[in-house]
Amino acid sequence: MVSAQWLEEHLADPMLRVFDCTTYLIYETGTGRPYRVESGRRDYEAAHIPGSGFLDLQGELSDPSSPFNFTMPPADDLAARLAAKGIGDGHRVVLYARKNMQWATRVWWMLRAIGFDDAAVLDGGFDKWQAEGRAVAAGTEVYPPATLLARPRPGLFVGKAEVQAAIGDGTICTINALAPDLHSGNNPRYGRPGRIPGSVNVPVASVVDPQSMRFRSPEDVAATFAAVGADRSKRIILYCGGGIAATLDAFLLHQLGYADLAVYDASMSEWAKDDALPMERG
Repeated sequence: MVSAQWLEEHLADPMLRVFDCTTYLIYETGTGRPYRVESGRRDYEAAHIPGSGFLDLQGELSDPSSPFNFTMPPADDLAARLAAKGIGDGHRVVLYARKNMQWATRVWWMLRAIGFDDAAVLDGGFDKWQAEGRAVAAGTEVYPPATLLARPRPGLFVGKAEVQAAIGDGTICTINALAPDLHSGNNPRYGRPGRIPGSVNVPVASVVDPQSMRFRSPEDVAATFAAVGADRSKRIILYCGGGIAATLDAFLLHQLGYADLAVYDASMSEWAKDDALPMERG
C-alpha cells in the first residue's frame, strides 16, 4: 500500500498509472436482488486525483457472460482490457476508491491473479486525499494503450466446489468478510440467510478506521485475524456477497505475510441461492 503523501510526490512519474476504481452498491428492498450496481464514474469526473484514469469494475473488467456481478474474466481477456486502459509490463499501478477501499483491493487482487505484482492500494483512498486538501482534477483522463502479458496464478480465485470441500477441514480457515448480521443469518439480503458452515467472521469494517478510512495498524489487523483462528499454517478461503469485500481481507492478510489465500468469486450471490449447498445460522 502507499500513502497519500507518497502518491502526491510521485504523480509526475511517467511509468506510474493511477486509477479510481469506485463502484457503489445501492441496497434495495422488494426488487428480488440484493443491490443495484452503480458506477462511480460520475463522481470521478467531478473530482479525482490529478492524472488518474477510471476503471469501471462491472462495466469494463467483469465477465459479461456470468450470471453474477463482478465475476473475474479469463486471464488473457482481463489482461487485454487492462492493457487497453494503459496498464502494461513495467508500469507501477496505484489503485484507489472512495467511501470503501474494497473496490481498489478487488482490482489489486485481479491484477495479482493474472501475475501483475507492481500494484498498490492508496491507504485511505480518495476520502483521505481530499480531506487533506490535496489537489483534485475534473473531467476524464486516459492513458495510452499498453501491452500486458497475463501470467495466471491458479488458485487465487475458487468456486463453490472447493469451498464446499473445505467444510470441516481443519487445515482450512474460511472467512466471511460480510457484516455480522449477514454472517449470523439475521439479514437475508442474498437469499437464504446465514453463512457457509464453519466459517468465521472478519467484517471489513473491523479492519478499517471509519474516520480516516485508513487500514488499521498491522498489529490490530493481525490480532483480529488471529482471534478467529486464521494462522499462516492454514489455507485461507475468503468470501462475502460477490467477491469484493473478501479481497480487502485478503489484501491485508497478504500484507501480513499469509501465502495461501483464495477468494470465492461468486460468494453468497451464488451460495445462498443454491439449495443444494449447506447453510448455517446463529
